[in-house]
Amino acid sequence: MTAPAVELSGNTLAVTGEVNADTVIALRKQGEQLIGTASGPLTVDLSGLATAHSVVLSMLLCWHRLALEKQQSLTFQGASDRLLSLAALSNLEDQIPGFATHS
Repeated sequence: MTAPAVELSGNTLAVTGEVNADTVIALRKQGEQLIGTASGPLTVDLSGLATAHSVVLSMLLCWHRLALEKQQSLTFQGASDRLLSLAALSNLEDQIPGFATHS
């Protein structure tokens, strides 16, 4: 198992590793802290994410809600086909910026 991580570099928030129910809360909080310190539009790069799980969608929705509260643009890119399919099955692809364009 690859430990999950989130790192901010410039205007890109990169998510890597395997996220599951045991690790998602700490990762979500870390991402929220990074989003809170960022200014300007952010892109969340999901290409290094090794898992497609409903808890990942929940985390992304939490980050999106925080960005909306800050009136900050947040777009997701690099999601796997499995994560995109999971979002579509959950009717969430229109709620997560960057997911609907892949439908």
